[in-house]
Amino acid sequence: MTNSIELKIINKVAFIHLNRPDVFNSFNREMALLLQKILTDCSTDNSVRAIVITGNGKAFCAGQDLKEVTDPDLNPGFRKILEEHYNPIIQKIRTIEKPIIAAVNGVAAGAGANIALACDIVLAAENASFIQAFSKIGLIPDSAGTFFLPRLIGFQKASALMMLGDKVSAVEAEKLGMVYKVIAPENFMEEVTKLAETLAEMPTKAIGLTKRLLNQSMTNNLEQQLALESDLQIEASSSNDYKEGVTAFVEKRKPEFNGN
Repeated sequence: MTNSIELKIINKVAFIHLNRPDVFNSFNREMALLLQKILTDCSTDNSVRAIVITGNGKAFCAGQDLKEVTDPDLNPGFRKILEEHYNPIIQKIRTIEKPIIAAVNGVAAGAGANIALACDIVLAAENASFIQAFSKIGLIPDSAGTFFLPRLIGFQKASALMMLGDKVSAVEAEKLGMVYKVIAPENFMEEVTKLAETLAEMPTKAIGLTKRLLNQSMTNNLEQQLALESDLQIEASSSNDYKEGVTAFVEKRKPEFNGN
């Protein structure tokens, strides 16, 4: 493993640290492919029951490393960047049936902002910010930004932020519904870890099925969603975690879920 990403697994939580702080954790091809590999490994590792994506240094992620796309010897081309770098990352984030937290410790710009918004829960430090920076350089939002942002904050606000490229503070992002919670910088990783460890002790099977339902709700009509809820509730009710949850409730004790 190269040092463009650091991975630590502690107490059933995989902490993925984007680690190119000198360029605000912007993505080059190596880092994008490595993140995909790490996410795939976490999806199949039964010891991992929650995932945190964050950045080292002052930034969460500044999006694409523009040096890569402006260097003729390095530039993979935008089709390859989207189809082989960012699109697979977004798809993995949404299809891994484990909770994924974006811990936005600083600026999240361009693809970096949209990767964060694709996660299940977004926590932001008070000094963090979000920027749909694409219009500033004549590009359009990618990495599913046009899919998730309007659904999070509404069409009108999303349209303005994408066209104008305004910087949104963490506090404003919380008010808009872009993030779950804003945390003081001095307590940030402590609070992130606490939430991640809580999720890692919860019934992972049920959380994964909930995530599948939320994904399908983006395109299902009411009848389709009700039918899918019925199917997945039956699947959840056959899990070991359901049996443990009911037993613990009857016995008036804290459940000990094993994630399946």
